[in-house]
Amino acid sequence: MSVATPQLEISKVAAELKSKLSSGTLLRENEPLSRRTTLRVGGPADLFIEPTSESDLARILEISKKHGMPVFMLGRGSNLLVRDGGIRGVVISLGHAIFSEIKIEGERVRCGAGARLRSVAFEAKKASLTSLEFMEGIPGNIGGALRMNAGAMGSSMFQVLESVRFMDRSGQVQEKLATEIPVEYRNCPLFRDHIALSAILLGKTASRALIDEKMNECSQKRWNSQPAAPSAGCIFKNPVTIPAGKLVQELGLKGTRIGGAVISDVHGNFIVNDANATAHDILSLIELVKDKARTARGIDLHTEVQIVGDDLE
Repeated sequence: MSVATPQLEISKVAAELKSKLSSGTLLRENEPLSRRTTLRVGGPADLFIEPTSESDLARILEISKKHGMPVFMLGRGSNLLVRDGGIRGVVISLGHAIFSEIKIEGERVRCGAGARLRSVAFEAKKASLTSLEFMEGIPGNIGGALRMNAGAMGSSMFQVLESVRFMDRSGQVQEKLATEIPVEYRNCPLFRDHIALSAILLGKTASRALIDEKMNECSQKRWNSQPAAPSAGCIFKNPVTIPAGKLVQELGLKGTRIGGAVISDVHGNFIVNDANATAHDILSLIELVKDKARTARGIDLHTEVQIVGDDLE
């Protein structure tokens, strides 16, 4: 658990940021993160900021570093579990429209880190570009998808990525080809301490009929196999020997409830917020599944969902 920042210090940093950032930049103190995660749980951020430019983003990093305040980058809040005590320091979201632009350039799709994956898929479709249909149902944005190497339906981000622009924590901007960036299953280590700004994705020209067919197939698979209730997507990484959802089902844990959190009856690798769940409820379910998998099958499960923040004192 991190040390709480005194409110006076938070307000002091907030005042300095307001004096040095553009007027359109959104800055709020003690912003509830339950409003900004797909699980609808999570305590407050000390400071929540949506910059209106890359230069404002660099200033936020500079001022935060000067005051020793940690910085956390928040995407659209999918694949994320924020503990009930919230996140100390500064939480930055690239939610402003300037970071969400999508431009079609031949068979390339240039998009900001804040662009929704669903929007990218549909803009590609309008331009008769295939290969990006898998993004249609992933509830995240480009920046978060790059950090997690998000994927679905047999495709993933780095399979369609040509290059990415990013900022380091000192505010310097770089650009790299996808082939220059080490990547793992559901993880890109570069973005643990660098911030994605924009990316170029590669599509392929195809008929609208073929793209419609692919997109409808992705959509139907998703709706038929995933719960509609608030969730963070898949909770566990798949073990080598068995898909995590199948393992949970074989262990007889589907439908197990703690408080307002329930292991989905639709897909065993989803925990849903059924009735005002807390992060503690969800974390308790995660530990229950891990313990059962270890004792009954000798399998150590590892979470795919990112767990951040502090517990309540």
